[in-house]
Amino acid sequence: MRFKVDQEINIKTLETFTTNYVSAVRLTMDDGSQGWGQMSTYCSDITTQIFHRQVAPHVLSKVFTDFEDIGNLILEREHKFPGSYILRAIAGLDTALWDWLGRKSELPVTSLIGGSPGKVPAYASSMKRHISPKDEAKRFSKLRDEFGFRAFKFRVGAECGRGLDEWPGRSEEIIVEVPKMLGAGVKTRVDANSCYSAEQAIDLGKKMIDNGVSHFEEPCPYWLPEETKKVTEALEIDVTGGEQDCDLRIWKDMIDKKIVDIVQPDVMYMGGLTRSLDVARMAELSEVICTPHTANLSLVTVCTMHFLKALKNGGEFLEFSIEGEDYYPWQKNIFASDPFAVENGDLTIHNTPGWGVDFNQTWLDKATYQCSSKND
Repeated sequence: MRFKVDQEINIKTLETFTTNYVSAVRLTMDDGSQGWGQMSTYCSDITTQIFHRQVAPHVLSKVFTDFEDIGNLILEREHKFPGSYILRAIAGLDTALWDWLGRKSELPVTSLIGGSPGKVPAYASSMKRHISPKDEAKRFSKLRDEFGFRAFKFRVGAECGRGLDEWPGRSEEIIVEVPKMLGAGVKTRVDANSCYSAEQAIDLGKKMIDNGVSHFEEPCPYWLPEETKKVTEALEIDVTGGEQDCDLRIWKDMIDKKIVDIVQPDVMYMGGLTRSLDVARMAELSEVICTPHTANLSLVTVCTMHFLKALKNGGEFLEFSIEGEDYYPWQKNIFASDPFAVENGDLTIHNTPGWGVDFNQTWLDKATYQCSSKND
């Protein structure tokens, strides 16, 4: 997405605050204005080194007026290193730029890209496979009653499981148990995380349809798109995917060939909001729905709230992880205040500049600090 600003982008320093799981980025311009972003989660200590060695040097020495040009320049200069890690690092820069622009403009990021503050309906997304179908159904029922969620997603198969279930019969049981417990009026979705062959996925998908499941995510290995296409063509249920993909050529191919019914770019895997908007616009031109992926309660979910709220072709619900400290202990106390309050199944984007959140100073103080500047 070509997004020009009415002033020069002249970055003075790029600071990172890093744990093994997440890294916050503070961007400071020559005029002292700032923005905060985040690199993609997991192995963030490695991503941070890439950020300071292969991202920061290319932007601290130049003046820009275009967000897309910044990302493109880095990828051109580092053309020998295409792929996930450098885009996970660029995400930290890009999300900090959008926060900076929102703060300078005194607008939420969603307002900068065509959206507006307000309610964002969410579906409760489980990350657990080791949980029994009955216990998952009970957990969902409690969350429905307490927070008003109107849609839920659960896991089937084993992650990249080569056709195997987490334990025999679990998937067949859970696609019956969860919809039965939640009852009519509550939507259910499943995620196979690249488990099945096309034949297995089609067979299980038919059973999902019989039980009212409406969304089948990543049924086949994501690196075998033609297998996924077989499932898309065979089933009436929405087949979705794309969370792992970060190359715009792959996204164009996925959309043009109708590999899936719904695309799911992840803001942090993609390299930030700017490139994610490129995917959403490609999808919009082909009348394909975009339901972004977001699987933990770091800045990725905040960014995705703003992203989804602005999409003309956005899906019905935001993905919202229901996992707490037992599953993601590193999520604790990242932010100064909780941006994830759920009421009647909705989250809220407030009329606060930028992403509308601040990182917790105590968390920042405990993280590993590193700084790149023009003077280096």
